[in-house]
Amino acid sequence: MVGSQYEGFGEYEEQTLVREVSANGISMKITDVEAKLDEGNIQEAESSLREGLSLNFEEARALLGRLEYQRGNVEGALHVFDGIDIQAAIERLQPSFSDKQSSSKKGRSRGDSQHTVSQHTVSQHAASLVLEAIYLKAKSLQKLGRINDAANECKNVLDAVEKIFQQGIPDAQVDNRLQDTVSQAVELLPELCKQADRYDEAMSAYRRALLSQWNLDNDRCARIQKGFAIFLLYSGVEAGPLSLASQIDGSYVPKHNLEEAVLLLMILIRKFYLGKASWDPSVIEHLTFALSLCSQTSILAKQFEEIMPGLFHRVDRWNTLALCYSGAGKDDVALNLLRKSLHKHERPDDLLALLLAAKICSEESYLAAEGVGYAQRAISNAQGTDEHLKGVSFRMLGLCLGKQAKVSSSDYERSRLQSEALKSLDGATAFEPNNPDLIFDLGVQYAEQRNLNASLRFAKQFIDATGGSILKGWRLLALVLSAQQRFPESEVVTDAALDETAKWEQGPLLRLKAKLRISQSLPTDAIETYRYLLALVQARRKSFGPLRSRSQAEAEKVHEFEVWHGLANLYSKLSHWKDVEVCLGKARELKQYSAELLYTEGIMCEGRGKDQEAICHYVNALLLNPNYVPCKVLIGALLYKMGSNALPVARSILSDALRIEPTNRMAWYYLGMVHRDDGRMADATDCFLAASMLEESDPIESFSSVN
Repeated sequence: MVGSQYEGFGEYEEQTLVREVSANGISMKITDVEAKLDEGNIQEAESSLREGLSLNFEEARALLGRLEYQRGNVEGALHVFDGIDIQAAIERLQPSFSDKQSSSKKGRSRGDSQHTVSQHTVSQHAASLVLEAIYLKAKSLQKLGRINDAANECKNVLDAVEKIFQQGIPDAQVDNRLQDTVSQAVELLPELCKQADRYDEAMSAYRRALLSQWNLDNDRCARIQKGFAIFLLYSGVEAGPLSLASQIDGSYVPKHNLEEAVLLLMILIRKFYLGKASWDPSVIEHLTFALSLCSQTSILAKQFEEIMPGLFHRVDRWNTLALCYSGAGKDDVALNLLRKSLHKHERPDDLLALLLAAKICSEESYLAAEGVGYAQRAISNAQGTDEHLKGVSFRMLGLCLGKQAKVSSSDYERSRLQSEALKSLDGATAFEPNNPDLIFDLGVQYAEQRNLNASLRFAKQFIDATGGSILKGWRLLALVLSAQQRFPESEVVTDAALDETAKWEQGPLLRLKAKLRISQSLPTDAIETYRYLLALVQARRKSFGPLRSRSQAEAEKVHEFEVWHGLANLYSKLSHWKDVEVCLGKARELKQYSAELLYTEGIMCEGRGKDQEAICHYVNALLLNPNYVPCKVLIGALLYKMGSNALPVARSILSDALRIEPTNRMAWYYLGMVHRDDGRMADATDCFLAASMLEESDPIESFSSVN
């Protein structure tokens, strides 16, 4: 086979033509060849190249086709390429490479080695011309819109390479132009398959590109990995597992598209860190989307922390990390990052950071005042192109004010803050009248202020807006009905919600149903409901088995703990103390230290006439949770029963309980009893009146539990 030396043809799309071509130590100008092409004399142009450079038919045609392609005559190039018997050329090339690869395993003399290297170089040049001809034929077909044919020709390039280089392209001693042709074909094939809507073949082409030995450079390999990850994420085509032939023993095998895409993107980012590929900011954006889909924002945070300084502005990094940690449930870490970001020397008016900070603060009463400041700043900055976020800002302000009201030190201040909270939420509806979350927040806010008719209206509106697909709407409606003492209707709503809810998500509804049956004096039915709920929780745990994440395992422990504790409370109301002990023992295995368990143990001690032990349990519960109101109420009740000397202490404890939870009817009742025994009849009357009004609007669970 004759080798050809040629130069001056860089990238196929952007090249400067050289007026001379050489082969076998012979050079010739291409002016005459071009003239013959212009006249349509393809055979004469081919003959000129064959005679002038001592080329065979396939080599001459390949050079001629490339010349036509570079001159912009795509149809002419395709006509020239069609005249090449590519399969015959490949069959002639294949033995020479096979001989070279097999002979490299045997010892040879120096002269034999030099002869083999020379012969191998000749073969590479010939292979380069033939493979380039196939590749350019594919490009020509693509330009002419014949995508299916283009994909087939591009696949022929790779099939030919695998036939010629049976053990893969070697890392060294490969002709640059040959390597360039192969690399471009490897990258082009999956794109052509996608354009032709041959998605299964595109998937195979991507995997073939990444798993076969093509000797690709790092940047090209990175582009292919990125393209494959994007295809896996957004194409909607399920890839399926790798073939067994591609799997390596002990290696990780992705189970579905999302896992495979995340793996590819993380490999890419590792390449960026090691300097093996050029930084591409879009990769981190795709990884953000992928990890957000599977709720793995803590892993995303780790990736952002490892990004080298200088690639992201520090404030952008802080804000993104805050989002990641907030999504992972680490709100304290997220808020600390946002405080740095919103410092007066950084970006104090960053609207999205202000809104996220306000949202985090709205979750905790002790942070609510800080959140009010962030929300007010957000309202001031929601101007111009960001004015559409003013409704969100007012909503965050309303939520923070509502939380702040719960820890207010005076009734007047609490009433003022509650009024402002409703005013802010109502103001948000002017910007977002159809926002379901805003409708729900208004329903909860009115419910906590015992405006049950308004709350009922918003609960129904939320269910209509969401089509009944969100559990918390049904729970709010059921709680409002229970607060109106409409227990049968509340149970009907709960049953309807159970029909609309997946089995694994029914826990809160079943717990609600058990409490409704207790309220209707149906303890046996309530016990059966709790037993079914317990079986559901335990079945869920077994269904996941060892594949559960740590967060899933902790959540399931909490759910099972709540069931055992609910059963213990139910048995305590029936004075079945042995059953109470059993349930408390099961709950303690899941959560050893708990104010709720100590509270129930105290009730059991009271029921057995052991008041001093009961007080010890209640005090221990307050050591674990100083704001646990039920224990404060029962301590106040026990102190009230001890006589006049304990009345001042009882009054102080009950007043503190009402400061934390002003809607606790039992605290009002016992405070009225203390005032009565202490001779304050007017105060006692007010307390009894408050207790009576609250009893008529007391839900079976706290309204705040639905969030």
